[in-house]
Amino acid sequence: MSWGLRQTKRFARTYKKLHGNMIVFVDSAIAEVSINPDLGDKKKGDLSALWVHKFRCQGQLYLLGYTRDDAIKLIWLEALGSHENFYRDIKRS
Repeated sequence: MSWGLRQTKRFARTYKKLHGNMIVFVDSAIAEVSINPDLGDKKKGDLSALWVHKFRCQGQLYLLGYTRDDAIKLIWLEALGSHENFYRDIKRS
């Protein structure tokens, strides 16, 4: 059974700016996470609530950051981007 998905404003802004061919890869990664939320790596420390799923898109590594609510089986899509400054930008918000 797949989990429910919700997106934050930050994720929606980033997703909206993607090129058409990149959307296919991102949608595929989101589908994988919705089926199996344990697919990502759980972070520690300041970002202990965050899970990150890494995937390749056009030869570059991208990260999909999400949080999850196990009680109601809901995944919040938090952030999307390349590895460069990904964690720094999440900490700022």
